Order: sequence, then structure tokens, then C-alpha cells
Amino acid sequence: MKKITLPDSEKGCFLCSGCLKEWIPAILAHKKNYKVKKGEVIFKEGDPVNGIFFVNTGIIKVHKRWGADKELILRFAKEGEIFGHRALGGNGTYAISATAVQAGIVSYVDMEFFEATLKVNAEFTFNLLMFFAHDLRVSERKMRNLAHMPVKGRVAEALIMLKDQFGLTRDGFINIELSRQDLASYSGATYETVFRVINELIHEGLLVLSGKSISIANLGRLEKLTQDIA
Repeated sequence: MKKITLPDSEKGCFLCSGCLKEWIPAILAHKKNYKVKKGEVIFKEGDPVNGIFFVNTGIIKVHKRWGADKELILRFAKEGEIFGHRALGGNGTYAISATAVQAGIVSYVDMEFFEATLKVNAEFTFNLLMFFAHDLRVSERKMRNLAHMPVKGRVAEALIMLKDQFGLTRDGFINIELSRQDLASYSGATYETVFRVINELIHEGLLVLSGKSISIANLGRLEKLTQDIA
């Protein structure tokens, strides 16, 4: 990562939202900004935890080793969102990795200052608690789906979640371009299986493809696939 200097601004800063106005200058003074390239690893499993990260621009995938040579993508973080937060209260090392899916800028504050922010800013701490609760529900659902939902349903749910998080382009495509390997890792399936399922969904009229871009042609039928629990 390359450290850069940005103009002091509260815009798009996850840490600034909900904090006391008097605390904002301290945030801007402690926050460091880094430019990341597509595919660049920001931290990996086993690295020591020194602070918390936020997405200024770009998209970050949070992932974990899954077997000897596979990975499972737990979530994506976009502009204005936090990542690395699961290290709070841990054993001092990251249990997950974070990699840039799209080039951009990430911000960072050390753990000592982040914990001070939690103690001083009640509204921010409450907002973070609500985020943790949502994050936990999503993770629990993902683990249940891996055990009980057919691959076709998992792929359908992954696409719906991406649509809900990133929205649509003016042409109606999900506003994130993922490799088929990343989509497979997000769905908890192999590349070959996801490739086959995508082709099936296109043939059935549920999806439309243009290069790496995906459009949902029939949301209702796609949602029905996510209800198929074994």
C-alpha cells in the first residue's frame, strides 16, 4: 500500500458518522490514508492486529481460507464501510484476510485511538453495535446456507445480496464486476459449478450477461431459489 495525503474531510468517513463534532479533528489527525491496487492484499490471516480499516473509495473483499487451496468470501466492503473490525477483542491476530477487488483508497486508525473513540462517542458505539448485529446475522445465514442450501440457491442469494449492497448501473446490471472465481468463493462453491449454474440461470431467463456484468432478469424466480433449503 502507498501512503497518500488527502484533504481533511468528514465525507464518506465511517468513523466520523455518529461521533461528536468536537472529536472530528482528532479523527482527521489520527487517520492515515493508503492507495491500494486491484488485487493488493491489505492484511492476511495471522497478521498482527494494529488497527481498524475503512473504505474511502473502491471495494474490498473480506475472505478466509477454506480447505487447502480454496477461499470463502465472507463479505464485501464498499465506500464508507469498515473492515478488520472482527479483530476487536481477539487474540491479537487477524482471523480473516482483506484484498482489494477494485482499486481505491483505504483509511486506517490504530487500535488505541479506535478504542478511545468508542469510549467517548456513545452514538458511534451504538451504530457499530447495530452493524455488528447485522454482520453476525448475515454470517450465520451464510453458514446455514453452506450446510443446507443447494448451490443454485447459494448463487442466486449471492447475486441478490450483491444487487442490494451495490445497486444497479443505468443499464440495469449489478454495480460490481466480479471474476467467476470470486463469485464462486462468495457462493461457497467451485468455479466449475458456478460456471454451470450461471449458464443454467441464463438459459432459464433469470439472468443476462454482458462480459463480467450480470443483470437479474427475473428477481421473483431468483428469490424462490433461495427458499430451497434441504
